[in-house]
Amino acid sequence: MRYEGTVYRPPSEANSLLIQSTIGCHHNKCTFCDMYKDTRFRLRPLDDILEDIKMARDHYGPWINSMFLPDGNTIIMKTDALVQIFEYARAMFPQMERITVYGSARFVNKKSVEDLKRLKAAGLNRIHMGMESGDDVTLTRVKKGTHAEEIIQAGQKVRAAGIQLSEYYLVGIGGLERTTEHARESARVLSAIAPEFIRIRTFVPLPNTPIYENYLDGSFQVLSPHQALAEIRILIENLDAPGSWVVSDHVSNYWNVHGQLPQDKEAMLAQIDHALTIPENHFRPTDISNL
Repeated sequence: MRYEGTVYRPPSEANSLLIQSTIGCHHNKCTFCDMYKDTRFRLRPLDDILEDIKMARDHYGPWINSMFLPDGNTIIMKTDALVQIFEYARAMFPQMERITVYGSARFVNKKSVEDLKRLKAAGLNRIHMGMESGDDVTLTRVKKGTHAEEIIQAGQKVRAAGIQLSEYYLVGIGGLERTTEHARESARVLSAIAPEFIRIRTFVPLPNTPIYENYLDGSFQVLSPHQALAEIRILIENLDAPGSWVVSDHVSNYWNVHGQLPQDKEAMLAQIDHALTIPENHFRPTDISNL
């Protein structure tokens, strides 16, 4: 397999075969993100992708059961090309159980439900979508390139096609100023979609990003551990997404909030309330330079 630049994948894809299908991120303007800054976005030639799958088969044998296709927005590829990739991977690895990609709301919405159903039939099981927030003010400020209704439309199309959806919620990305609005609006958007997974990430200011400068000059206030937990509490309290799993599968988080809605809601809230009794100096520091 051949890779260019730093290759990123979700923690849940730790055991997946990685076949790079796009390079970089088409948007690459989010103020909080330091990924893909050393690469120019482009699609890899289809033949190269298929060759890498064949190389993986020759190296590992037919035993691969999970595959993730980096980089940042693989759903941008033509539906026909993706179908060929998924079908070829299934043929090379007969025991393949899961194929997943990153996909932004903007580019999911460029595909019809029928396109998405074709991808599902070819073998696509799950799309990872970095919602970050359902608050339009916050989305605009961090230059996410989308808005709440577009996120809802994309999420509902993915669900209608029968593809699993992982939506990512970035705790604290609204800053202290909009923590309540960020949580409540995100709960509204997520409730309208009811994705299989709501994956919690906690914002950490990263050097060499625009928002880091705002953090240093004080114009963006990063949440303390208790403030971050209180924001998650607002999110969960306002979620009405039956069947969705809330998952805290990332080192950035202050607490492992985990459960399925609605049956585990009260237990999750109780866990957060317990965490709020723990002194803040027992949690990790807010600045990544101290991690």
